[in-house]
Amino acid sequence: MEGILFAFGALLCWGFGDFFIQRSSRAIGIWKSLFFIGISGIVVIFPFIVGELGGLFREPKHLAILSLAGVIVLVTALFEFESLRRGKLAIVEPVLGLELPITIGLSTLIWGEIISLPQLLLSFTTFIGIVLVITKHHSHLHYHRRLGIEKGVVFASVGAIGMGLFNFLIGVGSQQTSPLLTIWFTSLLFTFVCFVYLVRHNMFHELIEDIRKNPVPIIAVSVLDNVAWVLFAASTTIIPIAIATTISESYIIITVLLGLFMNKEKLRWHQFIGIIVTLLSIIFLSGISE
Repeated sequence: MEGILFAFGALLCWGFGDFFIQRSSRAIGIWKSLFFIGISGIVVIFPFIVGELGGLFREPKHLAILSLAGVIVLVTALFEFESLRRGKLAIVEPVLGLELPITIGLSTLIWGEIISLPQLLLSFTTFIGIVLVITKHHSHLHYHRRLGIEKGVVFASVGAIGMGLFNFLIGVGSQQTSPLLTIWFTSLLFTFVCFVYLVRHNMFHELIEDIRKNPVPIIAVSVLDNVAWVLFAASTTIIPIAIATTISESYIIITVLLGLFMNKEKLRWHQFIGIIVTLLSIIFLSGISE
């Protein structure tokens, strides 16, 4: 039960967090948003993991897993943030939901977790719903030389693949070391890269002014994103990675609703059907996984 509660906590934080990621990315840019998320996680989590650092460097396998996760999350975040900056939340979020079957596939094929036939069928219906959502016009669902794709979908698709792999590595890393150490170390790697980028492009000095002008989205995304990842990592040490992902993936419901009601995003009828199919599939998948 505790693992499921952690996964639901991640669901809530990610749901509101992606909404503020879009606001933050549009206000101050992707690299600055990533830096704020990373540096806040590094500072807050450090006192809790300082005693574990020595053991990490004595285990090359663990260090390799966390290092790979750090590289993947940086590349993935760049694509995911760009998709949120360009596209509609109601369109981009269900596409990002593709990380669910990807994570399930990795956790079963590589990590040996057992997934039932109903779970696989619901993963398939999730994919069908996503296809409906990402297509601008229902006539484009037929094979055509020009497929109408919504803005941000390509970036979201790449981000979903990377995030599926990252979810898997976070789960493995948390099981092998600890949730806090896993999140702290991956944050350290991508924050360093962001720091170098901002310094080289003469943008680092703008950070204080950015906080002054945009305190709400920066603080919100920094807190929500880090709490979500810590809760998700903690859940994978109690319940299987696939189950933790299926439950937490329902955060899409919250973000899609925020996009529709707060951003006044407009969709076609078949896209609404796609959203409903996608969200219901994820809800049922989470239910049977519980």
